[in-house]
Amino acid sequence: MANYTAADVKALREKSGAGMMDCKGALDEANGDIEKAFELLRLKGLKGVSKREGRTTSNGLVVARVSGGKGTLIELACETDFVAKADNFVALAEAVADAAVAAGAETVEAALAAPHGSATVADAITDQAAIMGEKVELRRIAVVSAAGVDAYMHRTSRDLPPQVGVLVAYEGADADTAHDVAVHIAAFNPTYLSREDVPAEIVAKEREIAEETARNEGKPEAALAKIVEGRVTGFFKETCLLDQDFAKDNKFSVGKVLENAGLKVTSFVRFRVGA
Repeated sequence: MANYTAADVKALREKSGAGMMDCKGALDEANGDIEKAFELLRLKGLKGVSKREGRTTSNGLVVARVSGGKGTLIELACETDFVAKADNFVALAEAVADAAVAAGAETVEAALAAPHGSATVADAITDQAAIMGEKVELRRIAVVSAAGVDAYMHRTSRDLPPQVGVLVAYEGADADTAHDVAVHIAAFNPTYLSREDVPAEIVAKEREIAEETARNEGKPEAALAKIVEGRVTGFFKETCLLDQDFAKDNKFSVGKVLENAGLKVTSFVRFRVGA
Protein backbone atom coordinates (compact mmCIF):
# COMPACT_ATOMS: atom_id res chain seq x y z
CA MET A 1 0.00 0.00 0.00
CA ALA A 2 1.28 3.43 -0.93
CA ASN A 3 2.66 5.35 2.02
CA TYR A 4 1.62 8.79 0.85
CA THR A 5 -1.60 10.79 0.81
CA ALA A 6 -3.56 12.79 -1.71
CA ALA A 7 -2.11 15.88 -0.03
CA ASP A 8 1.40 14.58 -0.82
CA VAL A 9 0.47 14.16 -4.48
CA LYS A 10 -0.95 17.70 -4.52
CA ALA A 11 2.18 19.07 -2.86
CA LEU A 12 4.44 17.34 -5.38
CA ARG A 13 2.35 18.56 -8.30
CA GLU A 14 2.57 22.13 -7.03
CA LYS A 15 6.31 21.80 -6.42
CA SER A 16 7.12 20.18 -9.75
CA GLY A 17 4.38 21.18 -12.16
CA ALA A 18 4.27 17.53 -13.30
CA GLY A 19 1.09 15.61 -14.07
CA MET A 20 -0.83 13.64 -11.43
CA MET A 21 0.08 10.17 -12.71
CA ASP A 22 3.76 11.11 -12.99
CA CYS A 23 3.69 12.38 -9.41
CA LYS A 24 1.98 9.23 -8.13
CA GLY A 25 4.51 7.06 -9.95
CA ALA A 26 7.42 9.02 -8.51
CA LEU A 27 5.99 8.83 -5.00
CA ASP A 28 5.48 5.08 -5.38
CA GLU A 29 9.10 4.66 -6.41
CA ALA A 30 10.31 6.98 -3.64
CA ASN A 31 8.22 5.29 -0.93
CA GLY A 32 6.36 8.55 -0.26
CA ASP A 33 9.47 10.75 0.08
CA ILE A 34 8.48 13.99 -1.68
CA GLU A 35 12.04 15.29 -2.09
CA LYS A 36 13.23 11.98 -3.54
CA ALA A 37 10.18 11.84 -5.79
CA PHE A 38 10.94 15.36 -7.01
CA GLU A 39 14.48 14.31 -7.96
CA LEU A 40 13.16 11.19 -9.71
CA LEU A 41 10.84 13.35 -11.81
CA ARG A 42 13.79 15.52 -12.75
CA LEU A 43 16.07 12.62 -13.71
CA LYS A 44 13.41 10.79 -15.69
CA GLY A 45 12.37 14.02 -17.37
CA LEU A 46 15.89 14.82 -18.56
CA LYS A 47 15.92 11.56 -20.51
CA GLY A 48 12.80 12.61 -22.38
CA VAL A 49 13.78 16.17 -23.28
CA SER A 50 14.69 15.32 -26.88
CA LYS A 51 11.39 13.47 -27.37
CA ARG A 52 9.48 16.63 -26.49
CA GLU A 53 11.22 18.87 -29.06
CA GLY A 54 8.48 18.46 -31.65
CA ARG A 55 5.64 19.30 -29.30
CA THR A 56 3.64 22.52 -29.55
CA THR A 57 4.00 25.19 -26.87
CA SER A 58 0.79 27.22 -27.06
CA ASN A 59 0.62 28.19 -23.39
CA GLY A 60 2.93 30.13 -21.10
CA LEU A 61 3.27 33.66 -19.77
CA VAL A 62 4.89 37.04 -20.36
CA VAL A 63 7.16 38.93 -17.98
CA ALA A 64 8.42 42.51 -18.22
CA ARG A 65 11.22 44.42 -16.55
CA VAL A 66 11.60 48.20 -16.72
CA SER A 67 14.58 50.09 -15.33
CA GLY A 68 16.57 53.17 -16.27
CA GLY A 69 14.76 53.99 -19.50
CA LYS A 70 14.96 50.41 -20.77
CA GLY A 71 12.23 47.80 -20.93
CA THR A 72 12.60 44.06 -21.54
CA LEU A 73 9.71 41.73 -22.37
CA ILE A 74 9.95 37.94 -22.59
CA GLU A 75 7.58 35.12 -23.46
CA LEU A 76 8.25 31.77 -21.79
CA ALA A 77 6.18 29.05 -23.42
CA CYS A 78 4.97 25.63 -22.31
CA GLU A 79 2.45 23.03 -23.46
CA THR A 80 -0.43 23.28 -20.97
CA ASP A 81 -2.16 25.91 -18.86
CA PHE A 82 -1.61 23.69 -15.81
CA VAL A 83 2.15 24.19 -16.10
CA ALA A 84 1.74 27.86 -17.09
CA LYS A 85 0.23 28.67 -13.70
CA ALA A 86 2.51 26.40 -11.65
CA ASP A 87 4.61 28.27 -9.10
CA ASN A 88 7.89 26.85 -10.34
CA PHE A 89 7.13 27.83 -13.96
CA VAL A 90 6.22 31.37 -12.91
CA ALA A 91 9.40 31.55 -10.80
CA LEU A 92 11.44 30.30 -13.77
CA ALA A 93 10.00 33.01 -16.02
CA GLU A 94 10.84 35.68 -13.45
CA ALA A 95 14.39 34.33 -13.14
CA VAL A 96 14.82 34.23 -16.92
CA ALA A 97 13.71 37.86 -17.21
CA ASP A 98 16.11 38.92 -14.45
CA ALA A 99 19.00 37.03 -16.04
CA ALA A 100 18.28 38.50 -19.48
CA VAL A 101 18.25 42.04 -18.07
CA ALA A 102 21.42 41.47 -16.05
CA ALA A 103 23.21 40.22 -19.17
CA GLY A 104 21.84 43.00 -21.39
CA ALA A 105 20.37 40.35 -23.69
CA GLU A 106 18.29 41.54 -26.64
CA THR A 107 17.94 38.23 -28.52
CA VAL A 108 16.71 34.79 -27.51
CA GLU A 109 20.18 33.37 -28.14
CA ALA A 110 21.83 35.92 -25.87
CA ALA A 111 19.22 35.38 -23.16
CA LEU A 112 19.67 31.59 -23.24
CA ALA A 113 23.42 32.05 -22.86
CA ALA A 114 23.00 34.44 -19.92
CA PRO A 115 24.40 33.25 -16.56
CA HIS A 116 21.90 31.69 -14.16
CA GLY A 117 23.49 30.58 -10.93
CA SER A 118 26.40 28.31 -11.81
CA ALA A 119 24.94 27.48 -15.24
CA THR A 120 22.98 29.30 -17.96
CA VAL A 121 19.37 30.23 -18.61
CA ALA A 122 19.23 27.43 -21.20
CA ASP A 123 20.31 24.93 -18.55
CA ALA A 124 17.71 26.21 -16.09
CA ILE A 125 14.94 25.87 -18.69
CA THR A 126 16.04 22.34 -19.60
CA ASP A 127 16.17 21.34 -15.94
CA GLN A 128 12.71 22.68 -15.16
CA ALA A 129 11.24 21.19 -18.35
CA ALA A 130 12.52 17.81 -17.19
CA ILE A 131 10.79 18.17 -13.82
CA MET A 132 7.52 19.37 -15.36
CA GLY A 133 7.54 16.79 -18.13
CA GLU A 134 6.73 19.34 -20.80
CA LYS A 135 8.52 21.21 -23.54
CA VAL A 136 9.47 24.67 -22.25
CA GLU A 137 11.06 27.32 -24.43
CA LEU A 138 12.01 30.97 -24.35
CA ARG A 139 10.05 31.95 -27.43
CA ARG A 140 10.64 35.69 -27.65
CA ILE A 141 12.42 38.65 -26.11
CA ALA A 142 12.16 42.33 -27.00
CA VAL A 143 13.86 45.44 -25.66
CA VAL A 144 12.80 49.09 -26.00
CA SER A 145 14.62 52.19 -24.78
CA ALA A 146 13.58 55.82 -24.30
CA ALA A 147 13.41 58.54 -21.68
CA GLY A 148 10.24 56.84 -20.44
CA VAL A 149 9.12 53.21 -20.67
CA ASP A 150 5.78 51.82 -19.51
CA ALA A 151 4.84 48.14 -19.13
CA TYR A 152 1.37 46.63 -19.00
CA MET A 153 0.68 42.95 -18.30
CA HIS A 154 -2.81 41.65 -19.02
CA ARG A 155 -4.43 38.46 -17.74
CA THR A 156 -6.85 36.89 -20.22
CA SER A 157 -8.03 34.54 -17.46
CA ARG A 158 -8.11 35.19 -13.74
CA ASP A 159 -6.53 31.86 -12.85
CA LEU A 160 -3.61 32.23 -15.28
CA PRO A 161 -0.54 34.49 -15.22
CA PRO A 162 -0.35 37.38 -17.72
CA GLN A 163 -0.83 36.26 -21.31
CA VAL A 164 -0.46 39.66 -23.03
CA GLY A 165 2.47 41.99 -22.41
CA VAL A 166 3.12 45.49 -23.74
CA LEU A 167 6.09 47.85 -23.55
CA VAL A 168 5.77 51.47 -24.67
CA ALA A 169 8.83 53.70 -25.12
CA TYR A 170 7.99 57.39 -25.02
CA GLU A 171 9.22 60.94 -24.56
CA GLY A 172 7.33 63.31 -22.27
CA ALA A 173 6.21 63.57 -18.67
CA ASP A 174 2.62 62.25 -18.63
CA ALA A 175 3.19 58.72 -17.32
CA ASP A 176 -0.54 58.12 -16.74
CA THR A 177 -1.42 58.72 -20.38
CA ALA A 178 1.53 56.60 -21.49
CA HIS A 179 0.15 53.76 -19.39
CA ASP A 180 -3.33 54.26 -20.87
CA VAL A 181 -1.76 53.90 -24.32
CA ALA A 182 -0.05 50.67 -23.23
CA VAL A 183 -3.44 49.32 -22.11
CA HIS A 184 -4.89 50.41 -25.47
CA ILE A 185 -2.17 48.51 -27.33
CA ALA A 186 -2.92 45.37 -25.33
CA ALA A 187 -6.57 45.58 -26.38
CA PHE A 188 -6.31 46.79 -29.99
CA ASN A 189 -3.07 45.13 -31.14
CA PRO A 190 -1.70 47.68 -33.63
CA THR A 191 0.86 46.37 -36.08
CA TYR A 192 2.69 49.63 -36.77
CA LEU A 193 3.35 52.87 -34.91
CA SER A 194 2.49 55.24 -37.77
CA ARG A 195 1.52 55.23 -41.44
CA GLU A 196 5.14 55.94 -42.34
CA ASP A 197 6.15 52.61 -40.79
CA VAL A 198 3.93 50.54 -43.08
CA PRO A 199 6.02 49.01 -45.91
CA ALA A 200 5.22 50.56 -49.28
CA GLU A 201 4.43 47.19 -50.85
CA ILE A 202 1.76 46.53 -48.21
CA VAL A 203 0.12 49.91 -48.82
CA ALA A 204 0.21 49.26 -52.58
CA LYS A 205 -1.44 45.87 -52.08
CA GLU A 206 -4.17 47.42 -49.92
CA ARG A 207 -4.85 50.01 -52.65
CA GLU A 208 -5.02 47.24 -55.24
CA ILE A 209 -7.46 45.21 -53.14
CA ALA A 210 -9.57 48.28 -52.37
CA GLU A 211 -9.82 49.23 -56.05
CA GLU A 212 -10.62 45.70 -57.19
CA THR A 213 -13.28 45.34 -54.50
CA ALA A 214 -14.85 48.69 -55.42
CA ARG A 215 -14.98 47.73 -59.10
CA ASN A 216 -16.54 44.36 -58.25
CA GLU A 217 -19.15 46.23 -56.21
CA GLY A 218 -20.02 48.28 -59.30
CA LYS A 219 -18.90 51.61 -57.89
CA PRO A 220 -18.80 54.45 -60.48
CA GLU A 221 -15.42 55.09 -62.08
CA ALA A 222 -15.45 58.73 -61.05
CA ALA A 223 -15.76 57.77 -57.38
CA LEU A 224 -13.08 55.05 -57.34
CA ALA A 225 -10.16 57.22 -56.28
CA LYS A 226 -12.05 58.62 -53.28
CA ILE A 227 -13.36 55.19 -52.28
CA VAL A 228 -9.90 53.65 -52.49
CA GLU A 229 -8.39 56.40 -50.35
CA GLY A 230 -11.17 55.96 -47.80
CA ARG A 231 -10.55 52.22 -47.54
CA VAL A 232 -6.79 52.64 -47.29
CA THR A 233 -7.37 55.17 -44.52
CA GLY A 234 -9.53 52.54 -42.82
CA PHE A 235 -6.63 50.09 -43.07
CA PHE A 236 -4.35 52.63 -41.37
CA LYS A 237 -6.93 53.13 -38.60
CA GLU A 238 -6.95 49.39 -37.95
CA THR A 239 -3.21 48.73 -38.04
CA CYS A 240 -1.39 51.95 -37.03
CA LEU A 241 -1.33 52.96 -33.38
CA LEU A 242 -1.42 56.71 -33.97
CA ASP A 243 -4.45 56.39 -36.28
CA GLN A 244 -6.49 54.11 -34.04
CA ASP A 245 -9.43 55.46 -32.05
CA PHE A 246 -8.31 55.75 -28.43
CA ALA A 247 -9.77 53.01 -26.23
CA LYS A 248 -10.72 55.34 -23.36
CA ASP A 249 -12.31 57.99 -25.59
CA ASN A 250 -12.97 57.05 -29.21
CA LYS A 251 -13.71 60.67 -30.15
CA PHE A 252 -9.94 61.09 -30.38
CA SER A 253 -7.20 59.18 -32.14
CA VAL A 254 -4.27 57.85 -30.11
CA GLY A 255 -2.08 60.32 -31.98
CA LYS A 256 -4.25 63.24 -30.87
CA VAL A 257 -4.32 62.01 -27.26
CA LEU A 258 -0.53 61.81 -27.25
CA GLU A 259 -0.23 65.27 -28.77
CA ASN A 260 -2.58 66.76 -26.15
CA ALA A 261 -0.54 65.08 -23.39
CA GLY A 262 2.78 66.30 -24.75
CA LEU A 263 3.93 62.75 -25.42
CA LYS A 264 5.69 61.07 -28.31
CA VAL A 265 5.73 57.28 -28.59
CA THR A 266 9.00 56.21 -30.15
CA SER A 267 8.36 52.46 -30.20
CA PHE A 268 6.22 49.72 -28.71
CA VAL A 269 6.11 45.93 -28.53
CA ARG A 270 3.21 43.59 -27.78
CA PHE A 271 3.42 39.87 -27.05
CA ARG A 272 0.45 37.53 -26.74
CA VAL A 273 1.27 34.01 -25.60
CA GLY A 274 1.08 31.57 -28.47
CA ALA A 275 0.44 34.23 -31.12
